[in-house]
Amino acid sequence: MVYMLNHCYYNSCYVKTGCSKDRAMEMSVSADGRSFVEVINEKYSPENFPCRRGPGIGVVVVPTASPQGSPMKDRLNVPSILVLNGCGISRAGDQSEIAAFCAHVMELDLSHNKLQDWQEIGQIVANIPNLVFLNLSSNPLAGRPLEPQCAEAFSRVRRLVLNNTQVSWDTVMALTREIPELEELFLCLNEYSGVRGSSEACPNLRLLHITDNSLHDWAEVRKFGSMFPGLDTLVMANNNLASIQDSKDILQCLFPNLRSINLHNSGLNRWEDIEKLNFFPKLEEVRLQGIPLLQTYTNAERRSLIIAQLPSISLLNGSVVTECEREDSERFFIRYHLHYPEEELPHRYHCLVNKYGKLEPLVEIDLRPRWHAQIEVHCEDRVEEVNIRLDQTVAELKKQLASIVQLSSNSMRLYYIDKNSAFGPEELKYNTRALHSYSIQDGDEILVVPKTK
Repeated sequence: MVYMLNHCYYNSCYVKTGCSKDRAMEMSVSADGRSFVEVINEKYSPENFPCRRGPGIGVVVVPTASPQGSPMKDRLNVPSILVLNGCGISRAGDQSEIAAFCAHVMELDLSHNKLQDWQEIGQIVANIPNLVFLNLSSNPLAGRPLEPQCAEAFSRVRRLVLNNTQVSWDTVMALTREIPELEELFLCLNEYSGVRGSSEACPNLRLLHITDNSLHDWAEVRKFGSMFPGLDTLVMANNNLASIQDSKDILQCLFPNLRSINLHNSGLNRWEDIEKLNFFPKLEEVRLQGIPLLQTYTNAERRSLIIAQLPSISLLNGSVVTECEREDSERFFIRYHLHYPEEELPHRYHCLVNKYGKLEPLVEIDLRPRWHAQIEVHCEDRVEEVNIRLDQTVAELKKQLASIVQLSSNSMRLYYIDKNSAFGPEELKYNTRALHSYSIQDGDEILVVPKTK
């Protein structure tokens, strides 16, 4: 759930407040783009959006505990959550105007613009002193160097989104060095196949999204442990991670605070890799859909086997693991491996046998309704064994027996005799009633009595 909400949030879900396609067309964006100041002047000018403090057309400012509106209310009324995605912005513009209009802004979405110069981005950020969230997704930042003095402008940011920017790992490290209080970092869709380690840690980072990249070697993932020792949530879905290679001792120290990991659509193909997740001391949430290891199992088997392998998790693929489900899964795990050769039994099997004992296979009980029965048909002094369908009605049974007892269906009465019942014969009075409702079993009897005129 966290991943899905953040994914939408940090990819500009504020459609109504961003620059719409129609609006963007009206802006007549020049070939080299527009300035940040030009866009906010046009978007929030009184001529285009009359300032109001109540219901009506224009920008509505809802009073909150935080400051609202720009200091220059006669000109602009800029909200504290400022969304300017897809507006053709390529440069900052007049820095004094940014400082005047955006002093109160706390969240800024500049995704899907034309920003490719960190100097321009730095000029925007440096003049927004209360900025804690910055989204630069889908700006063309590939190969663009970030100078240390420019990186200092980002020091107040707490949540940084660089999805689909192809920003270099050196730039990422430069930013994390200058943002010691950074808490959330989004690096999705950046084509990373490797990670450059850093001797300087970013101790406060709690959330790292690095989905849809090309990380396949655990040696690269290992570097996150030293760079981000306080990491709580690691989301690396849609990377082709092949295995988890470290030992128990290393893994216990590597991510000491990791509570949640997302490995959807990774390349994990061994149960040993799943078992190694137990070595993260605080792990309690795991997402593991779409991995090759699980493709041959049913959905129920997948969930039960993973739950049994990971005794400390409380959430699997977004669903709560109850105590009852855990016990059922662990018992299933034992029975699932009953016929495995001793040398192929996983370590977890022996742990669970110590807990529950060596369980016997469950008795298979077929609760499906019977559709046929072999009965004895008695008519006067004759007895015939007949196989009857139990899904037919009493009227249909009479038609079936007519040729056997040489009576028309309208000239016979049927009585059911239950071989296990102390009660006498029960007349089958209702022609439309299905036979299975009488619970007829093999060996029961049907007595055919001719009707008297």
